[in-house]
Amino acid sequence: MATVYDRVKTIVVDKLGVEEGEVTETASFIENLNADSLDLVELIMAFEEEFLLPNRS
Repeated sequence: MATVYDRVKTIVVDKLGVEEGEVTETASFIENLNADSLDLVELIMAFEEEFLLPNRS
């Protein structure tokens, strides 16, 4: 079974199109992985889906 870190890393690699080696525990989505505001929204949605988090309404 994959760890939470591995699951998060897989999502980040998929959504941002970066190499696995670029995704570290200290990497900044914006400064290091070149994510923009839309990327961040897509990441949040993917995390919610992966970890079955309810939508806040």
